[in-house]
Amino acid sequence: MAAPRDGFEAVEAEGSGGCRGSSGMEVVLPSDPAVPAPLCPHGPTLLFVKVTQGKEETRRFYACSACRDRKDCNFFQWEDEKLSGARLAAREAHNRRCQPPLSRRQCVERYLKFIELPLTQRKFCQRCQQLLLPDDWGQHSEHQVLGDVSITQLRRPSQLLYPLENKKTNAQYLFADRSCQFLVDLLSTLGFRRVLCVGTPRYSQFYMEDSFCHYNMFNHHFFDGKTALEVCRAFLQEDKGEGIIMVTDPPFGGLVEPLAITFRKLIAMWKEGQSQDDSHKELPIFWIFPYFFESRICQFFPSFRMLDYQVDYDNHALYKHGKTGRKQSPVRIFTNIPPNKIILPTEEGYRFCSLCQRYVSLENQHCEHCNSCTSKDGRKWNHCFLCKKCVKPSWIHCSICNHCAVPDHSCEGPKDGCFICGELDHKRSTCPNIATSKRANKAVGKQKQRKSNKMKMETTKGQSMNHTSATRRKKRRERAHQYLGS
Repeated sequence: MAAPRDGFEAVEAEGSGGCRGSSGMEVVLPSDPAVPAPLCPHGPTLLFVKVTQGKEETRRFYACSACRDRKDCNFFQWEDEKLSGARLAAREAHNRRCQPPLSRRQCVERYLKFIELPLTQRKFCQRCQQLLLPDDWGQHSEHQVLGDVSITQLRRPSQLLYPLENKKTNAQYLFADRSCQFLVDLLSTLGFRRVLCVGTPRYSQFYMEDSFCHYNMFNHHFFDGKTALEVCRAFLQEDKGEGIIMVTDPPFGGLVEPLAITFRKLIAMWKEGQSQDDSHKELPIFWIFPYFFESRICQFFPSFRMLDYQVDYDNHALYKHGKTGRKQSPVRIFTNIPPNKIILPTEEGYRFCSLCQRYVSLENQHCEHCNSCTSKDGRKWNHCFLCKKCVKPSWIHCSICNHCAVPDHSCEGPKDGCFICGELDHKRSTCPNIATSKRANKAVGKQKQRKSNKMKMETTKGQSMNHTSATRRKKRRERAHQYLGS
């Protein structure tokens, strides 16, 4: 969503960070928070651990927070690894080389010069995705250049920039006009005057220093240091924090935990400007994410509720209406604003449920047994009396698994949810039984280690005995040969 100039601050999100959940990787808090994480070109790295069937590997490692493909950022360091001074110096030099060619200050200076130019001299290189000053024209003479760039276009950078669509690094998908207009109208109706947009990449050359910060949302890192941090703080605390909302549209491959930790830090920054009498208040947030992350998001933010509104994108093959997209978009808005205050457009197929006191999609029918409009994906769900809840219409109850699932599922037990206790409403990292499990795994590990050491000792002893026996046999043969020879 392109942020209007007035009342919006854009905060860029680097990459699609922490996207290692599908490969059995989990983000863990460092053993010593006082020790800073090593840096890669995208800021502080995250600490990961490989998990197989609920069991952690013994050695943890640091990796890039923004890129899930080692081809895009090959940073790797074991948590307990000690680096030489030469390697640290080489890493710092590499990080500096990977930074943008222009600083924020230089971007602002170029922008001010650009808007002073007459309309006929305002040019934008579509190949390099860069605003051009007259001194730059010669270097881009062979490129496709757009002329007569208006102030209106500058205020909507997404109309000038080509969105990057590398899912593993820079996944930039733009809201459909319908969804964008709905959000803008909703924010205005709710009375918000300022919006902190977290996740607006590559806008650095279009905004002034008080309206944009180059930021990594997966590790709360401001690339321009304390100056940018204070800009963000001032924006959050303006008017004692009144009239502001945070809107974020993170990459869908990003792990929820590092995002939640970052958002909590932004919330804490906003709370610093609140009086003690307002300590109960929350920073209003719209978190746009697929509906199947509901349990994870609500686990970190219990006050959040998922709206039924389906968010569409213009340039995404799946999350848009049409022949190439889905009939129902899985993308929703998670918010701590009471749902009864949010009116969804009836012309798009939403209705108000007087029992739930919220707007829902037309096919989301109220279940008298659950006492709720239970559908998550926009279709009518069916109530299962054995599971005591509503499930997707395509699911059936499996007597082996003792819960509802797709007809052709594998009855091998739950693949999602917690590996420790088997519950589906949380992951192993937040399981209340994790301490017991770790002690048990540690005991098993020690037992295996003792058994392995014993086997090694027996093997070594056996090899030693075999060597001694072979030596004796050799000597006996030599004496026999000497006797026969004499």
